[in-house]
Amino acid sequence: MRGSDYAELKAFATVVTHGSFARAAEELRISASTLSQTIRQLEARLGLRLLNRTTRSLSLTDAGARLLARFAPAMAEMEAAVDDAVALRDTPAGVLRVHMPSVAAATYLEPVLGHFHEAWPDIVLDVTIDDAAIDIVEAGYDVGARLGEFLEADMVAVALGGKQRQLAVASPDYIARHGSPSAPADLLQHRCINWRRPGSSGPYKWEFAREGQWLSVAVNGPLVVSSRDMAIAAAVQGVGIAFWAEDLVRPLIEAGKLVPLLDDWCATFPGWFLCYQKQRQTPPAVRAFVDFLRHADAGRQTLPGG
Repeated sequence: MRGSDYAELKAFATVVTHGSFARAAEELRISASTLSQTIRQLEARLGLRLLNRTTRSLSLTDAGARLLARFAPAMAEMEAAVDDAVALRDTPAGVLRVHMPSVAAATYLEPVLGHFHEAWPDIVLDVTIDDAAIDIVEAGYDVGARLGEFLEADMVAVALGGKQRQLAVASPDYIARHGSPSAPADLLQHRCINWRRPGSSGPYKWEFAREGQWLSVAVNGPLVVSSRDMAIAAAVQGVGIAFWAEDLVRPLIEAGKLVPLLDDWCATFPGWFLCYQKQRQTPPAVRAFVDFLRHADAGRQTLPGG
């Protein structure tokens, strides 16, 4: 059915509803003569008379009554569907697909899930926790979390948490047995716990900086994992030196279970960002999610110890 077909059928249904060409034309915001011409075009196209018209009365023919009985409910359903879709323009609701690396999810999303669903009960979060680097738009996600160095130029990016830092850490027992490195190159003589990003071909190279100069070290050791949590657990047990986000290892350092190493070489870098596709109109659920996490993070940073 062409767009003009629907317009003709809607005009027909509106005339019958009001029982008047004048009142129907007013609702449709067209002239009565234009409406009359529209009905004549519909009848000509169908080869049927749908309305009996005189100067004082208007009634349905048998064909008109049969057409209206089938079309009116369908038209009402289509208009209701449009109204439902338009409602989403202003009301955050529906399924929101989110892709987050494990550390971003643990830091920024997990602690506020309850508050988020209290604030936006009509949003269904479909969250994938995955450390693989993917194209979130191509994969069908609405929002993703990325470190600053991995942001795509065509995405909207909203900062979370400020700059980040990774620390090399080892247990007191490991240091007692093997000593401490004094420079990144010394790591090549140590037992290091490697992390391999899911989907990548080799282990992540540890990155350090001093006086604005960045360098990377391909370390070796007895363990390669795809989970940073396991790497830290192994470091606590004395397996070797691990390298991970300062925010996450700081409690273990304060508890005496880990000791920071090469602190002067561990520089800050752009931290986490929420990112989503540039669009003329940002979907309300995306806007609600991003604004909520941004404000929640701002509140977290103002708390003691935050």
